[in-house]
Amino acid sequence: MGKFAGWLAAVLGGIALAIIATTPPSPKSAATAMTAFSAERAMSDVRRVASAPHPTGSAENEKVRGFLIARMQALGLDVSSSSAGLVDARGTAKYARWTGHAEPPKPLINLIGVLPGQDRSLPAVMLMAHHDTVWGSPGAADDTAGVSATLEVVRAIRAAGQPRRDLVVLFTDGEELGLQGARAFFAGNPLRLKVGAIVNMEARGGGGRTAMFQTSPANGAAMALFAQHVARPSAGSLAVFLYRILPNDTDLTPTLKGPYTSYNFAFIGRSALYHSPRATPDRLDRGALQDMGDQVLGLTNGLLAADALPGRAPDAVFFDLFGFGLAIYSVWTGWIMLGLAGAGLVMALRSNGVAGLGTGAARMTGLIALAAALLYAFNWLSLKAGPPNYYDRLAAIPRLEALSLLVTGAAVALVLASWKPGKAGAVGAALPLVVLGIVAQALAPTAAYFVVVPLALVGLSLVIADRLRVAIGFGLLAMIGALVSGYMLALAHQIMQGVGATLPMLTALPLAIAMLALLPLWPQLPRRTARLTGGVLLLAAAGLALSVRFAPLADTVAAYADTKH
Repeated sequence: MGKFAGWLAAVLGGIALAIIATTPPSPKSAATAMTAFSAERAMSDVRRVASAPHPTGSAENEKVRGFLIARMQALGLDVSSSSAGLVDARGTAKYARWTGHAEPPKPLINLIGVLPGQDRSLPAVMLMAHHDTVWGSPGAADDTAGVSATLEVVRAIRAAGQPRRDLVVLFTDGEELGLQGARAFFAGNPLRLKVGAIVNMEARGGGGRTAMFQTSPANGAAMALFAQHVARPSAGSLAVFLYRILPNDTDLTPTLKGPYTSYNFAFIGRSALYHSPRATPDRLDRGALQDMGDQVLGLTNGLLAADALPGRAPDAVFFDLFGFGLAIYSVWTGWIMLGLAGAGLVMALRSNGVAGLGTGAARMTGLIALAAALLYAFNWLSLKAGPPNYYDRLAAIPRLEALSLLVTGAAVALVLASWKPGKAGAVGAALPLVVLGIVAQALAPTAAYFVVVPLALVGLSLVIADRLRVAIGFGLLAMIGALVSGYMLALAHQIMQGVGATLPMLTALPLAIAMLALLPLWPQLPRRTARLTGGVLLLAAAGLALSVRFAPLADTVAAYADTKH
């Protein structure tokens, strides 16, 4: 395999791996095994529950509760409804902003079901989702997907026989008004003392892969069980770290200071459908529903069968391997990886000298800075006049993601495309990221893996490039390039879906890491060709940014946020 063929194989392999990592599974039909999760079976509940908006206190919400009680009883659960008082002043004010007129505080009613286990003295496992929606949205994803997935998971568990320990189902009310039902349950309901582990389900959008994005503190043992029982996981300790420091809340929030072992699942693709009047059952991604059900069923089965529920253990580093499995290790392993990366870089310098080292460091620093600056500028160019509408920006995320690809491609063309790095140049390009990796490993070791692991692989790739100058060497370089670039593409996609409407600049770092892994195979372009390519990409990006800026308000915008409302 020649150098150019190796580079092409790495790029195509990386794209393929990124697609695999970000694509949910195909939904299983109603004919699938009764002990397995079927999105098609769950969809029958989605269609009933999400037939109309059902915010807290509404007549539609009362109908939904009646339907859910009947379904829970049919599944063999001991069912009760629990008054959680009235919506507080803050939630009532929020409801008034939705509707445009003041109303009295709404009653909060949680639904609770218990599937008795063989040993009722053991701590129970709880499945949790909220049954209310925002005003004006049928909420097929948020959170009917979680409610319906819960019912299908319970059905599959019951079909396998009586579980070892109790399974508790909690369908909360008033989540959209400030986690009201969950806060009330975990503040005073006696059943909370029986619960040992909690699995919550949420959504912010209408599709894509379901990710396990939040855990209770000290999650080492909890994630070891997760890794053992979830067949096609999507999870990362980077997301867990970020969610702990960001001001976001779900129904799991009131549990995190308690003694529970907790997990939080959600999908955020098809972001235009978040709180949208068009979030109907027909628009729900059934693959995302299948993904949620598969992961939650596997995890719940593991928790129910465990001799003892996972206790507190030091936080682990973990990330999924393109959905094929979960890598999990102790935080100190990151220092070993950094040592391996450093050894590889030093070996490359010893064999090739230091000429070009500074140039490489400057090029990589320039790439990150230019990409971030361009991403900021073109994102600003895409903004409509006046205050931005959050939901309209969510609807624009697919175009903003394409915009980011064009802009970062231009940055690569302008900074790297005409450069012939050499071994020392490639080592120099790694140095800014080595510094970042050391800082991240010291300050946020559970989040540092997305820099540290690629650096270890890049160190290995430089040794390979130095020692193996035959086809097998280029093949190994292509494999490492594909693994790193594929993971970085998937990570950039997740960043864009999560915060791309406001912070696309964050994708500059995954871009830099991907390019570092591809440098040993980099096919140098003539300077004029590189500049022309960069200019064409920026021109295309400008056109796309302006098309977003002058597009009409998306018809998916939440009813209460529509300026026409």
